[in-house]
Amino acid sequence: MRTEIIIPENVNRIIRELNTAGYKACAVGGCIRDSLMGKVPSDWDICTSALPEETLRVLNKPNIIENGLKHGTVTVRYDNVNYEITTFRTDGAYSDNRHPESVTFVTDLKEDLSRRDFTINALAYDPTDGLTDCFGGEQDIKNGIIRCVGDPDRRFNEDGLRIMRALRFSSVLGFAIEEKTAASVRKNAGLLRNISAERITSEFKKLIVGRDAERILTDYPDVLSVFIPEIKPMIGLEQKNPHHCYDVWTHTVKAVGFIQPEPLLRLTALLHDIGKPYCFTVDDSGVGHFKGHPEVSEKMSNDILRRMKYDNNTIDSVKMLVRLHDKRPPAEPKYVRRFLSETGPDMFLPLMALKRADALAQSSFKREEKLLYTEKLTELYYSELKAKTAYSPKTLELKGGDLISLGITEGKRIGSILKAVLEKVMDGDLENNKESLIGYVRSEYLKETE
Repeated sequence: MRTEIIIPENVNRIIRELNTAGYKACAVGGCIRDSLMGKVPSDWDICTSALPEETLRVLNKPNIIENGLKHGTVTVRYDNVNYEITTFRTDGAYSDNRHPESVTFVTDLKEDLSRRDFTINALAYDPTDGLTDCFGGEQDIKNGIIRCVGDPDRRFNEDGLRIMRALRFSSVLGFAIEEKTAASVRKNAGLLRNISAERITSEFKKLIVGRDAERILTDYPDVLSVFIPEIKPMIGLEQKNPHHCYDVWTHTVKAVGFIQPEPLLRLTALLHDIGKPYCFTVDDSGVGHFKGHPEVSEKMSNDILRRMKYDNNTIDSVKMLVRLHDKRPPAEPKYVRRFLSETGPDMFLPLMALKRADALAQSSFKREEKLLYTEKLTELYYSELKAKTAYSPKTLELKGGDLISLGITEGKRIGSILKAVLEKVMDGDLENNKESLIGYVRSEYLKETE
């Protein structure tokens, strides 16, 4: 039984006004797909047989934005929400695999729907005529299928980014990619080289946190390698080590599947072993080793993420987590405090999540021991935060001003004393209490002046 499509009043209002003026108008695309899936759409797009100037004349509102008129789009704003209204159109040739050289306005809704990427997006609805589904999109939603409208090769050659959109929809929705569409994705993967890094990354960010990201990474490494070629040496590289039962790429994909679907965590899991192929050695016993791979992976992660135009904060966070993912401090308070000094309080738990996913994606050899170790570190982390012990200058109760009040005014000496006191506190030799710390400074650094 079809899910009822409930159109917001402002969308109905636009459709009614265009209908009253003699034009066809309907909600179209992802909003209808989401409605049929029982989801609440985040935005609503409208298409119409009215030409852009006719849409402007009919709506005649002061809150109209005319930026997209060249491509037939008028934007109207109601209640702080933008609604895009686009004239039915067909596209000319796509010589650059990104943009049509020309746009022709038409009056037939089916012609407009036939140019869209996938059947699940080639859907339209209006309260009078109901659902318009010329290409079986509703059935594909029911069956969980991503299928191109018409010839897949043509669709992907029109806009190469549709290759990433196919993978993204499959990952996020948990839909399978139809056989001919999947074959065309692989055949035309090279078209992604014509697409800007920003556009690819926008789709990749959604793909990597999808419910089926692990399946997509498993099935389409050849496609992802077009814009992350560093993946290729990982594929099929057996690790020859009792801690591992998978090749490097499969281990990586499993780690992505085991970690929470948050952008930073998934991205870090994907890149944490990216440097392993360049550090692989086999000892005389035939056991494989990857010495120094966290540092190599950190550098490669930096290069990859900068190439993909990620923001600096994400890059810095990924680099730190990758660098520290294989570090194993003893599960004792003073070592956890020192580990906290490296991660900071915000990155400690993400690092534990990465270590846990890494262990789960390995062989069963010492797996329980590794998981218990991670749990112990986490328990100690919470204990340290609760006890308000110091792990950084910022968390030390003693401040530079306190030393100045004691008559210590030389900058380098202040820094040296604060660093030494912090070391004592992290080692558990001093309590992080201002009175105690001042007393210690008096006894150790002011003996000669008193």
